[in-house]
Amino acid sequence: MGTILLFFIPLFFIPLVFSGFLEYDQDVLLSQDWTHAGRVDPSEQLELTFALKQQNLDLLGETLSRVSDPDSAQYGKHLSLQEVASLVRPSELTQKVVQRWLQTHGISNCRTVHTQDFLQCTMTAEVAEVLLPGSRFNRYIREGQSIVRSSAPYSVHDDVHQHLDFVGGLHRVPPREKYVNLKQPRSKAGVHLGVTPAILRARYNLTAADVGSAQNNSQAVAQFLEQYYHPADLAEFMDLFGRTFQHRSEVDRVVGTQGGGKAGLEASLDIEYIMSTGANISTWVFTNPGRHESQEPFLQWMVLLSNMTGLPWVHTISYGDDEDSLSAAYMMRINTEFMKAGVRGISLLFASGDSGAGCRHLGKDQNTFRPSFPASSPYVTTVGGTSFKNPFKVTYEVTDYISGGGFSNVFKMPDYQASAVKGYLNSVKVTLPPQSYFNTSGRAYPDIAALSDNYWVVSNRVPIPWVSGTSASTPVVGGMLSLINGQRLAKGLPALGFLNPRLYKLKGQGLFDVTEGCHLGCLDEQVQGKGFCAAPSWDPVTGWGTPNYPALLAALQS
Repeated sequence: MGTILLFFIPLFFIPLVFSGFLEYDQDVLLSQDWTHAGRVDPSEQLELTFALKQQNLDLLGETLSRVSDPDSAQYGKHLSLQEVASLVRPSELTQKVVQRWLQTHGISNCRTVHTQDFLQCTMTAEVAEVLLPGSRFNRYIREGQSIVRSSAPYSVHDDVHQHLDFVGGLHRVPPREKYVNLKQPRSKAGVHLGVTPAILRARYNLTAADVGSAQNNSQAVAQFLEQYYHPADLAEFMDLFGRTFQHRSEVDRVVGTQGGGKAGLEASLDIEYIMSTGANISTWVFTNPGRHESQEPFLQWMVLLSNMTGLPWVHTISYGDDEDSLSAAYMMRINTEFMKAGVRGISLLFASGDSGAGCRHLGKDQNTFRPSFPASSPYVTTVGGTSFKNPFKVTYEVTDYISGGGFSNVFKMPDYQASAVKGYLNSVKVTLPPQSYFNTSGRAYPDIAALSDNYWVVSNRVPIPWVSGTSASTPVVGGMLSLINGQRLAKGLPALGFLNPRLYKLKGQGLFDVTEGCHLGCLDEQVQGKGFCAAPSWDPVTGWGTPNYPALLAALQS
């Protein structure tokens, strides 16, 4: 075994070498809500995902920068999946070494993807534990959901260590549904009717004519936590709330298998609001109930993106986990997968989370804020949340106190946002939390925001009020970007693709600036429950602000 070599900046690290263990820093302890149900039978079949080392990652990053920068001559010249595969495909040596290693252990039932950088292989638990020394597969149960995971870190043979990024299906568990919640309106006076498509269209200046018409345009939501939408709920929602604009009442394509049982509030919210804001646009649902208990649903979705030639232009995802619960190797590789999507012209929007700045307890009287991933990835557009200043009227917006935001401890601040973030840090020095709570050199998020408070949702045929969370704001922004894509495609322009470099060059143009309110932080004497606060221009609570659709359309059509 080798030694650990780490490169340290305060609260920021990238592991350089650790022979044998690919994910030595992965948290393998399951939360107490998972009940241990015993060791897995040695003959039980597992499906593991092997992430093979890719080539030309620097060139991939440079290409993404060029096709996403509106000042570049290459702007909008996105790559096909075949071109991405040619760029990042693992070397022949990597493929041979990994395949020989698997075959030596009798593993031959494997599927690859178009880019050849993932292998999904089926084997018995007994073989898996020999293949991956240290692993111990157990079954865990939570509220009827069953998973198989390793209770200990795994290692790989030194010969293959340099050819793999990580092995999926051993550690990460589906987090609880935490980006959507029910909360009563804060004021008890009067009657709060809540946010509906009509309210959103009024606030963001969408007219009845602002609906999709382009044939080559599409959008998608992805679900990972045994979450399913019901077609009957969508139809009823549109019947109740979609009477003033042209829309579709059915999803065009479901990728995966819709499970039975009750509809999920998360899935209902996502599909109803992307289809009412991005109205009349072809919509897909990616759903992953998990064919094997050893699958990581989010990883399965990422693998799908590497294996499908025709994909929707906009994907919105309300999913995340604490950065400190994931291995650096895993996050770095997923970051590369986001880059691969971006160079193909795909816009990925992630919810910023509903825990404000978050809080991690390091020891007695010592806390730090807790960033969320994938919200903290520099290659996705992260969406925060707002509330109406007056909850009974369509007024200007203020920070929703739950809106996730902050600074990554894993990813460095990308160049596209450096000026904006520096401006924020310099302008609010007096009110900033102590620097020990956050990493000033990390990727800062969110990038943009929308209303996230007190939505109406139809789920299991019941209209439900007061649904809140950045799970709501994310599909709303996604729907508007889909409308803009439709206008661009109709003019022969490319899809927006990775939005952030262009968004930050707009410097708030086409957006309503949100300048009031703070979000949650640690409940201690130092910050007293407060994280960051909104400010003029960009801030780590609401990003650049919320969409003024006609102005944003004009800014992004040029």
